[in-house]
This record gives sequence, structure tokens and C-alpha cells, in this order.
Amino acid sequence: MAEGSRNEPAMDAKRFAALAAAYGGDLRRWPEAERVAAAIFAPSETGQAILRHAGTLDALLDGYRVGAPDKALHGSIVQAAGRYLAQRRRQRFWWLGLGLAGIGLAGAVAGLALVSIVTPEVQPDHYVLDANATAFGDASPDRDTIEEDL
Repeated sequence: MAEGSRNEPAMDAKRFAALAAAYGGDLRRWPEAERVAAAIFAPSETGQAILRHAGTLDALLDGYRVGAPDKALHGSIVQAAGRYLAQRRRQRFWWLGLGLAGIGLAGAVAGLALVSIVTPEVQPDHYVLDANATAFGDASPDRDTIEEDL
């Protein structure tokens, strides 16, 4: 509701009560655009009752004070923070170790892939090893007992 506009309706009790609940009983705290219409509605009986109720709540809220924490609460907070920081340090250490292990594993896999790509395939000799092969020759029972010349 723009201030000074003649086309806008006057403030009703419902709108006035909603603004008082949101901004309190002091019209100086209200939005600038609502102050003119609120100042016109405020002297009415309904407006005075709404402002009195909001003012009572404002006084209660203004009078509320939070006491300083005692030493036991302060000590428990500091102790919990110390445990949390130590736990975070251990977690960072483990994540660092896992990261380094992952990097090492990735390097091993990359090296293995590089060696298998770069190294030419070695063709096996015509001789295929089987269960009867030894370093000294074929040891099968059906093999001739003739010594081979080296």
C-alpha cells in the first residue's frame, strides 16, 4: 500500500493486526509504506487494543535476558570441540593415506598398460610345454631314449 494514494482502501483490522504481530506495537518499526494507513487506523478502539497487545508482547521480549553460561557448560563445549578436531585430523590423515594408495595403484595400472602396449608380443617357440616337459627335454614314456645333441 503506497503512502498517500487515495485509490487504496483504508487499513482494516485484520491487516493492522497482522502488521502489529509481525512488527510490534511501535509504528516506527513498521514498513514505511504501511505507516500512513496504520497511523490513521491506530487511534480507533480496535487499533488501540491491537497496539496494546503488541506492546505487551514487545515489553516481554525486550525484558528477556539470557544469562552467561556457567563454567561447566563452557568446559564441556571446549572439550567436545577438542574431540571433534582430533577426530577430523585423524580422518584427514586416513583420507590422505587412501589417496596416496589410490595414486600408487593408478600408477601401477598405467605402467602395466604401458608395458603391455609398448612391448612387442613374444611368439612362443614351436615347442609347447606340457606336463611331461622338463628342463632336460621331454620325459614322456613313449619318447625314444636316444640322446639329443645339443
